[in-house]
Amino acid sequence: MPPIRLGSLEVSRLFLGSNPFFGFSHGNPQASADEMKAYYTNERIMATLDAAADHGISAVWTPCYEHWIALWNEYREKGGKLNAWIAQPDRQPMEKDILAAVKNGAKAVCIQGCQIDGQVTKGKWDVVRGWLELIKSHKLPAGMATHRATTHLEAEGKGLPTDFYHQPLYRPDNYVRAGLEETLATIEKLAKPVVAYKVLGAGRILPKDTFPEVLKRLKRKDGLCVGVFPKKRDEIGEVAALVRQLTAETSPTATG
Repeated sequence: MPPIRLGSLEVSRLFLGSNPFFGFSHGNPQASADEMKAYYTNERIMATLDAAADHGISAVWTPCYEHWIALWNEYREKGGKLNAWIAQPDRQPMEKDILAAVKNGAKAVCIQGCQIDGQVTKGKWDVVRGWLELIKSHKLPAGMATHRATTHLEAEGKGLPTDFYHQPLYRPDNYVRAGLEETLATIEKLAKPVVAYKVLGAGRILPKDTFPEVLKRLKRKDGLCVGVFPKKRDEIGEVAALVRQLTAETSPTATG
């Protein structure tokens, strides 16, 4: 699996997303929230982490929930193969979630999009700056997410201390294609690494129908975060093979 860098951290270009672990289906036509929760026992989550590692995926992206932290610590104690947790604090007080991530071995921290958008809408960029500075004070790469198209460009303009960004391709207000071009155009303007999420529109689009287009537009420094529900087919192997193949095929002029 080709690597990228989030600040000082080298990780695989493909990240394992975690929404299905917690039943966040977002209307996924392949499985309901209840189906996801029933399938993803702790044992199956750990098996999925190992399966991802077997396909060259080195990092999982999850919130800082207490039950996740307990599972992650158990997984590490048992010698789990996947070695990097990218923490996504999504609750207030934000400082508590950030410190929980630091204490429990997160390799990088990225503030969740709704939390960022809530502060940005109120013009409280100073709050966002404080969260990022707290992350960096613990010598970890600091990132921020959004559900809007232009937030990260605004953050760059304000000189926020970010190492990377987390940007949805199909935005969760409607998951329609209309916002994809605006999102990709934004990513193309960002010099720092961008990890794209909602790449499959919460299960509405097959990897083969969107990865070729997306990876032609992303730069070589950028990554993808994809959640999987492998009950019916080997989704992990499918997406990993596509990312390896399409990265190799991407022309030098497009990779930057």
